Amino acid sequence: MSSIRIALVLILLVLSAGMAAAATGSTATLRGTVSDPTGARISGASLVAVPESGGSFASATSDANGAFSFELQPGQYSLRISRKGFADSSSKVNLSQSEYASLNVVLKVGSASDVVAVVEPAAYVAPVIATATKTLTPLIDIPQSITVVTKDLIADQMMTSVADVVRYVPGITSHQGENNRDQLVIRGNSTSADFFINGVRDDVQYYRDLYNLDRVEALKGPNAMIFGRGGAGGVVNRVTKEAGFTPLHEFTIQGGAFNDRRFAGDYDQPLGKKFALRLNGMYEGSDSFRDFVNLERYAFNPTLTFAPAERTKITASYENFHDHRIADRGLPSFDGSPIDLPISTYVGNPDNSRVRALVNVGTTTIEHTTLSGLIIRNRGSFANYDRGYQNYVPGLVSTDKSQLSVSAYNNATNRRNIFDQTDLSYVVFTGRIRHTLLGGVEGGHQLTDNFRNTGFFNNTATSLLVPVSDTVINAPITFRQSATDANNHLATNLGAAYIQDQVQLSRYIQLLGGVRFDYFDLQFHNNRTGDDLQRIDHLVSPRAGLVIKPVDRLSVYGSYSVSYLPSSGDQFSSLTNITLQLKPEKFTNYEIGAKWDLARSLSLTTAVYQLNRTNTRSIDPNDPTRIIQTGSTRTNGVETGVSGNITRAWQIAGGYAYQDAYITSATATALLGAQVAMVPHHAFSLWNSYQFMPRLRAGLGLTNRSDMFAAIDNTVVLPGYTRADVALFYSFSERIRFQANVENLFNKKYYLNADNNTNISPGSSRGVRGGMVVRF
Repeated sequence: MSSIRIALVLILLVLSAGMAAAATGSTATLRGTVSDPTGARISGASLVAVPESGGSFASATSDANGAFSFELQPGQYSLRISRKGFADSSSKVNLSQSEYASLNVVLKVGSASDVVAVVEPAAYVAPVIATATKTLTPLIDIPQSITVVTKDLIADQMMTSVADVVRYVPGITSHQGENNRDQLVIRGNSTSADFFINGVRDDVQYYRDLYNLDRVEALKGPNAMIFGRGGAGGVVNRVTKEAGFTPLHEFTIQGGAFNDRRFAGDYDQPLGKKFALRLNGMYEGSDSFRDFVNLERYAFNPTLTFAPAERTKITASYENFHDHRIADRGLPSFDGSPIDLPISTYVGNPDNSRVRALVNVGTTTIEHTTLSGLIIRNRGSFANYDRGYQNYVPGLVSTDKSQLSVSAYNNATNRRNIFDQTDLSYVVFTGRIRHTLLGGVEGGHQLTDNFRNTGFFNNTATSLLVPVSDTVINAPITFRQSATDANNHLATNLGAAYIQDQVQLSRYIQLLGGVRFDYFDLQFHNNRTGDDLQRIDHLVSPRAGLVIKPVDRLSVYGSYSVSYLPSSGDQFSSLTNITLQLKPEKFTNYEIGAKWDLARSLSLTTAVYQLNRTNTRSIDPNDPTRIIQTGSTRTNGVETGVSGNITRAWQIAGGYAYQDAYITSATATALLGAQVAMVPHHAFSLWNSYQFMPRLRAGLGLTNRSDMFAAIDNTVVLPGYTRADVALFYSFSERIRFQANVENLFNKKYYLNADNNTNISPGSSRGVRGGMVVRF
């Protein structure tokens, strides 16, 4: 807990420093956004506030999310807004003493002769998001720890996966996920389902790509009030690119170590004044530092925007995504550590190991703002997932380290998701108190089929001993169902309603309160026995927060939130007469923190939290055939994050996390005080980008974590490590940029993550990749 005390001192220091830095005298704050007629945010817009009573003017530029902010003396101003490719605009603003004012500016598209190609500088900071509250809110005003990884940071590091992204997100560890899916440990809670696309659930187990993203948002702590069930430690939301009315034509090619080959295209084109089309596509075919392991994936994502009127926007999107790769469960352990074998060693039969995912997702969004300011938004989503894998699983190593046990199985999941969300948001005043009200409903229907087979070597044995010196298997194997393998069908029906109020009592104090009501109906059919089971849960998930802003760019907050996970688990893999009786798991988060925008494009955050998990499942120590619900865990943690520009030439992104996740009630499989698996006590990351010359830029990244356990029994340790990455960027012109990235510069041998004590993934050896971005 000493780290928590240190963090509390840091928060007080941030508070006092911010107050000391505040200018004396009474000022008023004007904040807002600049967008095009479709609602897409416009970066780089020039804003000039000219006092009508005379005197000096103030200027600002909208950031990567279209946001701007002024601190002005009270009075009346003429605000002039301009941006290449758009018609100039002006507004009258009257600011009273100590007043906070908000203004949303809409720029109309200019004539074709005004549209020029502009290469924006990389942006690592996103000061405003709409996901956390379902209303457009500055991050500094949200009482929650949030990390945003922008598309520029993704491009600079050549990120292609969710695991790449979370290297620079404090409080999140990438889990092995059996090396066939995205799986994260967020604040000590493992999840393979708390993933969202534009706020809509994307919960099937597969590897997601980043080719069509504007940013990735990691919202930490229980998030049920906004996202519904689950979200125990937090959620990861991917925000996709959207068709806009500024042309963009871009092609990216990259290649390098381990036969890496990847191509991506982004084509955004207005079709007149009311329609815009955007096409994103990707192909990748790559090998690995692991023997026999490779992947092939490709995707296509068209989006269409229709703006029939100035206050109405309709978007439609469809994604077709394919991912095929060799299944790889990593290496076993020996004597409490990963076994000492070359990191390229493969265990199993690579010719008979495979992972596949076929994903089809269609979405529509309708947004309309009435003349009175009421915002109406409806988002519908239909998704179909066909996902499966067949793999060989390393087991225990013999005491003389000569033999290794191997088993095998395959698993298939088919799921169809239908979701519809409708939100209403409106700003009202009660005297001088400002309320941003939100009300919404969500309906969902999910159909899931699960089927699993066990591998029988020589059609008889479920395990096989192989020499540690030769782990590639060619023995005959038959896959068929055992007595306990899954063969079931599940129907899940969801109905939810939620309300929220963001209250601005004054420019210094804000409140956030909301509650969500979920009706969760799970119907389970066992195809093997014909049994039908049903479980209905009524879940109430509250959220409350307080934000104190002694100065405009500094906030100190406290928050409380609750989330639930139904007894079926997050993947609906099974339901029995035993688990049917279990209450949902409950997650309660208490958090205090501070956020400081040191400058317009530099943000510092810190948070201290306690996250309690109760109603966890355990085997009854007195009767191994029974499941009891006495388990509980707790995570105490500290997170700090930084993103943005230190100087005009120097950009950074990263953070530090201290986590202590442990068992708070003993079970048959975990002792009281045992550490939760895959949660290091310390993790640090920092990426630096420095512009040495107008055309030349370089990057340096450092990631470090301390030791962590591979499983809850705390018998196998994954050693801590430090890894360094570097990059070089050269712009031949505004249209062509080249970059070269070196990962694991010093070729450090380390172990990245695990699924259990015998499935451990080594980290990649040194790899060099080059890439080129061409705009046309």
